[in-house]
Amino acid sequence: MADFSEPLTFRHGATVANRFVQPPMLTNSGEDGFATEDTINYWQARSQAGGLLITGFVYVSENGGPATTWKRGREQLAAYDDKFIPQLAKVAKAMKSHGSKALMQIAHTGIQANYRAMTNRPVYGPSALDFPFLPYKVHELSDEQIRQIIKDFGAATERAIKAGFDGVEIHGANHYLIQQFVSANTNQRTDHWGGSVEKRFNFPLEVTREVMRVVREKAPADFIVGYRISPEEIHGSAVGYTWHEATKLVDRLTSENELDYVHLSMPHYDAKPGDAMLSDNGADDKKYKDEAQPLAKLFQPYLNGAKKIIVGDIHDRQSATAAMEMSDLIAVGRENLIDPLFAQKLMSGKDEEIITEATVDQVQKTHLTRGLIDTYSGPEAAIPLPGAANLKPLHEGFGGWMEMNYPENDEMK
Repeated sequence: MADFSEPLTFRHGATVANRFVQPPMLTNSGEDGFATEDTINYWQARSQAGGLLITGFVYVSENGGPATTWKRGREQLAAYDDKFIPQLAKVAKAMKSHGSKALMQIAHTGIQANYRAMTNRPVYGPSALDFPFLPYKVHELSDEQIRQIIKDFGAATERAIKAGFDGVEIHGANHYLIQQFVSANTNQRTDHWGGSVEKRFNFPLEVTREVMRVVREKAPADFIVGYRISPEEIHGSAVGYTWHEATKLVDRLTSENELDYVHLSMPHYDAKPGDAMLSDNGADDKKYKDEAQPLAKLFQPYLNGAKKIIVGDIHDRQSATAAMEMSDLIAVGRENLIDPLFAQKLMSGKDEEIITEATVDQVQKTHLTRGLIDTYSGPEAAIPLPGAANLKPLHEGFGGWMEMNYPENDEMK
């Protein structure tokens, strides 16, 4: 039987007290890239959510964010300048206040930096393509810009060290810049950074090498470095990459660098190849369901000593136990938004005390940020939150770009 409370030690010596992870999730609480009191309170309330806590993505370059932001004060945090270190240090302190390890997820959002477009600044990606789902133009990164962004990942890692974080997670998932370089859908370059599959791997490999270089030179010996990846990118007939290519990348990342862990970003902890992908007509596309094993098992032979984190629909003891059979650590997301003590209650056998539905009283007591309350109480949310309808009285509206995409209806007033 799974022992969720068993400590785990990573290859460089850092030990986490249990097998639960608070995965990286947007807090929509930053202002001009700085952490706010809303951010600090959110993390203080979630400081017992797992043995390992990971911030939402922190963008490493000035042109690397924010993304999925609809107005000032609803942004992600930044680490592209030393001026952000004092507030990042407050975040790290809050996260570590009950003994958990705190990691800063480092990212560049590439074509998804929508708030830059809202403020009339250029948005960059691997290739200057016309994306029908984006209401703004995408500019192609120059070779010089790409090499600077790689350096920016290293500089952000050094700032994470100075701010007191226990490690960093390189964000190579969820359609942000690193994944955009890996994907044939978004990378149509023909230079060192694109063309063949191997050349599309060059950017994530160079980013990881730079991060590891800084860690070797600047960090404590037990500093944790992880890499998050989406195991596949298939949207109907548009194939960015398959799990076969993703495992080749993970094999290179973990064999060439002593990564502490690989974090598989999935819709469900036991997702199989093609499970989350639909063909253009909305039917399951059997063409890419070429393997009956879960992705979590398929990636195991390519970890080369790195630990594994899986995530997706882990919401009770049964799903947590099943997930633990396939992984070293398990990440719990939405459940921690509602009840930050989910893991503690599960480990102490108080399953019946877990709060499973958001209420006005609960989100206020657990310091869900104003940005997240607006996100989940709005007319649409990419990932629904149980009980979100209860939060409608707290909804303050979006404004700006989000207002155009999610117009307020009579029911929301």
